[in-house]
Amino acid sequence: MDRTSLETAPAAGGKIVAEIGAEKITEADLDGFIESDIENQLEPMAPFMTAEQLGQQKKKMLQQYKNPQARQQYLQMWLAQEVLYRQALEEELAEKPEAKKMIDNLTRGALSQLQMNNELASKINITQTDVQTYYTANKEKFIEPARAKISHILLEDQQQALELLGRIKDGEDFGELAKQFSKDDSTKEKAGVIETEVQKDSYIPGIGTYEELNKQIFAVDAPKLLDEPFKTEKGWEIVKVETLTPERQKALDEVSQQVISMLAGQKRQDVQSSYIEQMMDKHNVIIHTSAMSGAGQTGSEENSAGTTK
Repeated sequence: MDRTSLETAPAAGGKIVAEIGAEKITEADLDGFIESDIENQLEPMAPFMTAEQLGQQKKKMLQQYKNPQARQQYLQMWLAQEVLYRQALEEELAEKPEAKKMIDNLTRGALSQLQMNNELASKINITQTDVQTYYTANKEKFIEPARAKISHILLEDQQQALELLGRIKDGEDFGELAKQFSKDDSTKEKAGVIETEVQKDSYIPGIGTYEELNKQIFAVDAPKLLDEPFKTEKGWEIVKVETLTPERQKALDEVSQQVISMLAGQKRQDVQSSYIEQMMDKHNVIIHTSAMSGAGQTGSEENSAGTTK
């Protein structure tokens, strides 16, 4: 009846996007699943962020699901997990010993992490001023390297490469010659275009790690054909630089989450070590190092992981 009804379309958020038997999944349900998932992803960082910072990061992460394709992919993933979960309940997997052991381990890990997060939250406070100061002092860490889009033609020998290079310089179409002569099956039908961009001072996708070739790529003004073929392990490469994007300083709003992570990392280790030591003492933990080290070693010592003997 729902599928053939002539009544007015449901209100925003009430549109049905999927069904599991008689159960209907609406757009509002899907939004809730996505939001809950994002909150779970942000949970490890929550102790180091203000409510405003968390809200901003959550908003930024939600933006990626404005895309219908991304929402469709998420829905497919959620449905797959949900039907597997329901089937597991039908088969009473939760009652099996291996399932109980796994659930217990997951619970232990989750609770211990939440306990540590609470301690970190009480000891670590990262303000927006802290974030701005760290970013300003470490701007060189937040630079997006120059990158280039290239096309190539892979040939077996130098003479053939030189002849083909000459034909391109004389005006023949690079892409058509790539389709006809290139030995790289993954790119020849795409006119020699390598989809992944090359980063300065880095690996060259589809070709390999060649510092000199990388330097040559970033030494020209695009679009530009490199003057000489380049010898690699695969053969001889004719390379055309299609586009060049210069190095760019990332803005603070782009890297704020990364900055918070770096700041938190600096403070987290000391807080964790101190708190674990307190908990070891509180719960009277004793580590028998002689038993762990093998026979013949005796004596006792103290360390930060409780009392050792």
